[in-house]
Amino acid sequence: MGETLQFVIPALMGVESTVAYELKKLGLRSVKAENGRVLCLGTPADIPRVNLNLRTGARLLLCLGTFPARSFEELFQGVLAIRWEDRIPREGRFPVKGYSINSTLHSVPACQSIVKKALCKRLGQAYGLETLPETGPLYQVQFSIMKDQAMVMLDTSGDSLYKRGYRAQNMGAPLRETLAAALVLLSRYKGKDPFCDPFCGSGTIPIEAALIAKNRAPGLNRSFAAQRWRWLDSGLWLDAADEAMDHEFHGKYDIWGGDIDPAAVELSRHNAQLAGVEDAVRFEAADAANFRRDGPTGRVVTNPPYGERLLEKQEAEALYRAFGRAAAKLPKGWEVDVLSSHTEFERAFGRPADKKRKLYNGMIKCDLFMYVRNAKPS
Repeated sequence: MGETLQFVIPALMGVESTVAYELKKLGLRSVKAENGRVLCLGTPADIPRVNLNLRTGARLLLCLGTFPARSFEELFQGVLAIRWEDRIPREGRFPVKGYSINSTLHSVPACQSIVKKALCKRLGQAYGLETLPETGPLYQVQFSIMKDQAMVMLDTSGDSLYKRGYRAQNMGAPLRETLAAALVLLSRYKGKDPFCDPFCGSGTIPIEAALIAKNRAPGLNRSFAAQRWRWLDSGLWLDAADEAMDHEFHGKYDIWGGDIDPAAVELSRHNAQLAGVEDAVRFEAADAANFRRDGPTGRVVTNPPYGERLLEKQEAEALYRAFGRAAAKLPKGWEVDVLSSHTEFERAFGRPADKKRKLYNGMIKCDLFMYVRNAKPS
């Protein structure tokens, strides 16, 4: 089993329950969703497993301590009491970053300085050094102070988990891979029905759908900070990768992405190749206003342009109207999910959503408009 570790997984607002669902499926214990993050318990072997397999979380943080921090002295002593020498070697690099919300200690730069000072004192005493070299592997320290309660963590991921390694360029405003995967999971797509995205952009939603259909671990093509940590057995990463590949599915899938821009279609095909799913997804230049499908059941999950400025808003509404007319002609077994920040989306689309879910695309507040059973407007 190994020692019990506490993990913290930051998540986009609105996606926390999806992250919690994934962690439970991976066998993590005491999973608890909070605003903007999910807490759970696991073992050292779960560090590679979660990093490789998690689709919707932002990163995997290892929590090393929680304590009250109503003053700089409390913050300093709380950090100093942690056995950092068990985690950070003599030559390790340990930059500090964090945030403070609704707390007495509200100056983040001052808190960063105190945390770093306490770390240097503890590690300096442990290694008998006045100045630590910080020339080795990265041990990114993160802290959060919420309502005067501090939590101090190490970032096991390095680059955020949305950086899968298959998307070098974006078409316009990018949709993060973690949010795209959440949209697919929220649609309950399992790889059986046809899956379509008529506004595919750089192909992120169909590619994430293909990774989910094939049950392919999204982190197989990238590296993680904790792979260079001395205290974490390197064999665990090989075991986790072998386990992930053993659980892949191999079948035929009907996953389609369309975009009116041929350059976007070419980029989508390129990204699908980099992701290793070009055999499971097809892209073509197509106008969403002419979107048609004949099969009895299927799913449409899409993120059309929002239109942030007035003229663009009017263009976006015209786009929604045209796509709404096309979607109304789909067979009744089709479900349609549309992510948009446009406040008048339902009116332009032609009917109210059966369900709505609040999500954030980066800093943009959006709604996921879910048409669970497709029907023509009355």
